[in-house]
Amino acid sequence: MDVINYRPVGIIHSPFKGPKGTPIQPAAATGIDGTVEVFPEYAEGLKDIEGFSHIILIYHFHLARGYSLKVKPFLDDQFHGVFATRAPARPNPVGFSVVRLVRVEENVLHVRDVDIVDGTPLLDIKPYVPEFDARETKKVGWLTKNLHKLPVLRDDGRFSGL
Repeated sequence: MDVINYRPVGIIHSPFKGPKGTPIQPAAATGIDGTVEVFPEYAEGLKDIEGFSHIILIYHFHLARGYSLKVKPFLDDQFHGVFATRAPARPNPVGFSVVRLVRVEENVLHVRDVDIVDGTPLLDIKPYVPEFDARETKKVGWLTKNLHKLPVLRDDGRFSGL
């Protein structure tokens, strides 16, 4: 299969200067503010985004190095298949976060609940729409016994040097 190339449409800014210490999911980053700088040539694509309370940021894990198909995720001490985790070191290091949209100032989005490292390349933005995106969940796999750890766990740097 051919290689797929993407160009960033912007840069995500946050208080986190590196992976270590960064919250591992937006639910553990409540109240943490950041900005999303959309490059000027894409600013017109922000029209009407201020009407949404939440947006989905799709980004490139630019600091993840290499990958393994079995990983020990932050929320467990056992190995799991990478596709059964949200580990940043993956065959295609793409991440996503649902964040609160606070306000829009020209090509800058002010967001809250940010779990993303400063300087992360932004690939895309989509509006979060509960009727499209929310699902009644019946099973969350191995995470069932570990979700209680989410509020206190932070990135320990384990995926930055694979």
